[in-house]
Amino acid sequence: MGTELQTIELSTPGKDIESYLSSVHSIPILTPVQERELAQKLYDNDDLDAARQLVLAHLRFVVHISRTYSGYGLPLADIIQEGNVGLMKAVDRFDPNKGVRLVSFAVHWIKAEIHEYILKNWRLVKIATTKAQRKLFFNLRSKKKSLDWLTKDEAEKIAEDLNVEVKDVLHMENRLSSNDSSFDGPADHDDESDVMAPSQYLEDKRFSPEDIVEADDFEQHNNQLLFSALKDLDERSKDIINRRFLSDQKVTLHDLADEYGISAERVRQIENGALKKLKSAMSDAA
Repeated sequence: MGTELQTIELSTPGKDIESYLSSVHSIPILTPVQERELAQKLYDNDDLDAARQLVLAHLRFVVHISRTYSGYGLPLADIIQEGNVGLMKAVDRFDPNKGVRLVSFAVHWIKAEIHEYILKNWRLVKIATTKAQRKLFFNLRSKKKSLDWLTKDEAEKIAEDLNVEVKDVLHMENRLSSNDSSFDGPADHDDESDVMAPSQYLEDKRFSPEDIVEADDFEQHNNQLLFSALKDLDERSKDIINRRFLSDQKVTLHDLADEYGISAERVRQIENGALKKLKSAMSDAA
């Protein structure tokens, strides 16, 4: 059995999908005894050859699961690739002493990798992020009895079956029915409508280059006026303004009062007077 697996030339699914499928189905299926022996070797001794044989023997199972996800418009080869990643993770974590077959254990890991791939690639914008949304994404289509919009009773029945909120069912139905639109695609014009691409009306003016340059120039101009006006203040007033407003570590009126040996009220008066002088000097200079 081990020799047979070693002689198989197996390509990746993306290279030639038909050749890959043919190769996969030519690999012998393991008997329960063979599977347990290989799994025990891997579990006890980290036998990589045993792991390889377990993976190869179950590739056809990944193909079978991957085909059930063909309705999402994604390449079967890519889905199989992701399923194979899940299979390898399952083989690495499989404990033969639990008394279950590898195929029963691996199905969760295979589907988990495929689900993640579909959610990331089915739409440009991720359509499902929460556990409830993921559950609805993969089950809502099969639960619907027709292509029409869900009735209230149908939505409530699906919500009950999947243990989610009715609003989540309706929201996912709407998202599944909508299509991605290009952000800056060409606008469609006809006699009855004037449809614009989002780039034509979702303009963000906060970061206009002209506004940024103008704001920087205005700030620089005000700073120049401020520092020029500060030069006309006496040293004490200048120190109070600097330490109260311009320093990274602001000081309190009481700190300055203790330092200069005056009352906090007197410091406040000096501060107000200095601020008025600065305002007046900056207005005159502007």
